[in-house]
Amino acid sequence: MSSLDTFARQKLADLDAAALRRTLRPTLRGANGRAWRDGQDLISFSCNDYLGLSNDPRVIAAAQEALATYGAGAGGSRLVTGNHPLLPALEARLARHKGMPAALVFGSGYLANLGITPALVGPRDLILADALSHSCLWAGARVSGAEVVRVRHNDLDDLRALLDRHRGRHRRALILTERVFSMDGDRAPLPALLEIAEAFDAWTLVDDAHGLGVVEAGCRAPLEMGTLSKSLGSYGGYLCAAQSVVDLLTSRARSLVYTTGLPPASAAAALKALEILEAEPARAARPLALARRFTARLGLPEAESAVVPVLVGAAEAALALSAALEARGFLVVAIRPPTVPAGTARLRVAVSAAHTEAQVDALADAVAELHPRR
Repeated sequence: MSSLDTFARQKLADLDAAALRRTLRPTLRGANGRAWRDGQDLISFSCNDYLGLSNDPRVIAAAQEALATYGAGAGGSRLVTGNHPLLPALEARLARHKGMPAALVFGSGYLANLGITPALVGPRDLILADALSHSCLWAGARVSGAEVVRVRHNDLDDLRALLDRHRGRHRRALILTERVFSMDGDRAPLPALLEIAEAFDAWTLVDDAHGLGVVEAGCRAPLEMGTLSKSLGSYGGYLCAAQSVVDLLTSRARSLVYTTGLPPASAAAALKALEILEAEPARAARPLALARRFTARLGLPEAESAVVPVLVGAAEAALALSAALEARGFLVVAIRPPTVPAGTARLRVAVSAAHTEAQVDALADAVAELHPRR
């Protein structure tokens, strides 16, 4: 047995002992919130397809047409192979939707955040990141070489104090936050946050991965990024910003320059999904309404987005509750450290416009029975 194999086996044993090992389970997704796993028909509340568009026939048809017209792949980096026509069209549509001057599409949301921050700030600069920011925001911050300071979650007083303490020693400052936090479902206090940022000449990057199409109304940050893989049911990431910023990132964002462009079918699917989102406001309003129905039925704090955490505590207990719900026909995956802080393992309930009121009520009743609030 090699030293590498020995190392991996020991690390896996440690993860098993802490109930933190992750495995991949074959799962087939379908329309109307359905999923099939191990031969069982399930109602899935573990998918970020918030508007149910990944299985919409109109979105599928748009992807199929692009596949037939442009082929399966982009062929290389957009700067080498060239822009296929769907990408500028998608960028123009995203910018218009966000009310921003320009947009730039990346291969994924993770790649977007891995490229945006290092292209804008560096070793002599300052980054202030909300403590619950997504892993890709932290990854981009660390790659940049800037000084990175953690801000208490949604704590404006802490943000102001940290800027007051650190801002004067740095050329540039960048604040990282999310419109909707992916594991808690709560929202950043953006209007007040942007006022503080302006007072200290700090730029703000808002990750809107879980807000687009659901709770995105309101003010805009100078840097608005997000994904095409959640509410739009496709794949890819984007940034909306000033034209000058987009032009700079086209030359300097390494995760754009040095990777293959988005496949044509993904761009076409996102374009059609964005068209549907804007044409069907009732669909966009449904996830939040259903999430609030769920929290009201369980006596939880009112949902602020389509994401509702059901806190359990220990990783083992979260896994057991998830398994018990699966036995009753619900797919609700347990979220454990390091994705969430130690002692806060949970079920992350993701509500979709594809769900029915009866499905939401049934899940709430099952959770209340299996995990009564103390």
